[in-house]
Amino acid sequence: MKPFAVDPDDPRSQLERMLAGDWYIADDPDIQRQFRRALRETARFNDVYAQDPDASQGILGGLLGGLGEGAHVRAPLRVDYGSRLFIGAGTFVNFGLVALDVVDVRIGERCQLGPNIQLLTAIHPLEREARAQGWEAAEPITLEDDVWLGGGVIVCPGVTIGAGSVIGAGSVVTSDVPPGVLAVGSPARVVREL
Repeated sequence: MKPFAVDPDDPRSQLERMLAGDWYIADDPDIQRQFRRALRETARFNDVYAQDPDASQGILGGLLGGLGEGAHVRAPLRVDYGSRLFIGAGTFVNFGLVALDVVDVRIGERCQLGPNIQLLTAIHPLEREARAQGWEAAEPITLEDDVWLGGGVIVCPGVTIGAGSVIGAGSVVTSDVPPGVLAVGSPARVVREL
């Protein structure tokens, strides 16, 4: 995790700091506007999904940073902003994805995500005073092509899971996973090649 350090003379807005993955405070009005828009659009997606799962995917086209051809996301979905969540072609996302897309969350092509997956980019300072002031930051998450996450997997900030790898149900992925392996546990450990 990155150490907490803030330059008091940094001229960037809180939104610019957030998008760069640097320490920022989330109560900035521009950030809150984007967050509220995402709340409205995910609520609309979740409502429409119950009536017409296929039509609901069109809502995602306007919410997400990218939705590849033939990708399908089941409701409910929860995102911070939506605009930094990218889902590749042919990927299937089961019920209950939580993607804290403070910075980019990139899901490759033909991935399979089980129910109740959490992709968590957000980090908070270890220093109590900085947390109390509301500072936070983020580190991107990448799932390369053909990754399968079993139900209930949690992927922590800054993690890349290599192409073709499988993460066992309930695992907590705290560090990068190489391509073509099976990893399980909390924290997830590679148990064999595939």
